[in-house]
Amino acid sequence: MSSATVNRVLAGRYRLAGKLGETGPVEIHRGWDVVLRRFVAVRLFDGGDPAADRRFDHEIRTLAALSHPGLLSVYDVGTCGDTAFVVMQLVEGTTLRDRLLDGTFTPAQVHALGHQLADTLAHVHDRRVVHRGVTPSTILLDGADTAYVTDFGPARSLDSTADTTPVGATAYLAPEQVRGDDVGPPADVYALGLVLLECLTGYREYPGDRVEAAVARLHRPPEIPHDVPAGLTRLLRSMTARSARRRPTAARCAAALRPAPAALPRDRLLCGVRTATPARP
Repeated sequence: MSSATVNRVLAGRYRLAGKLGETGPVEIHRGWDVVLRRFVAVRLFDGGDPAADRRFDHEIRTLAALSHPGLLSVYDVGTCGDTAFVVMQLVEGTTLRDRLLDGTFTPAQVHALGHQLADTLAHVHDRRVVHRGVTPSTILLDGADTAYVTDFGPARSLDSTADTTPVGATAYLAPEQVRGDDVGPPADVYALGLVLLECLTGYREYPGDRVEAAVARLHRPPEIPHDVPAGLTRLLRSMTARSARRRPTAARCAAALRPAPAALPRDRLLCGVRTATPARP
């Protein structure tokens, strides 16, 4: 990937301005679009592995076919030598995983976050796509309290041949994913339920190695703290029901999680986290 970074300018337009991160064969850089004069995110992909090539191509095609405020926009695609690059919307912020290091969220903050994420997933599901990898690490938060669902590498179209291979972080897999059954939108609802529960408690509900975490959810439901409001408790229980048919749709979750307008200015999503992350009992 050195040839792309040494040249510093891609396609005579995107000037690289610092590495932001790296995931497998993909490097993410801050870039400057010299034509539109705006900062962008530039993802550099050094091909060679056919499976990784297909995953990268699939992710970009999936994202390009979706359009929602909770998804990153794809601006441009090109190549520089042997390196493919994708220019995307730049989000100045952090992942939900990193934000949770600062402490847990209040129920009102969970409502605000959950409404955004469920609304985004409802759009994805309406386009007959299943994300299959919703975790705190695949959720970005910016300074304006906007949440973005990222990493569509594991996603699949419901119109394609069923793929029952378990993908994603084991701690957030739905029971049907663990069993190797066909996976649809309810799997994303289940994962979102565990993510929101983690925002309340500060810890993963199903920790441990891959086998331990996978088996645990087949033997016990998630434990929801007693001090969580009854309405939110009921919703989280239904979202994490063992049976996929008993879970609400993402659209219904978004409606149930919609915050009361008067509550937003007093209890914003990203400000004033409630406590230090507690140790699990």
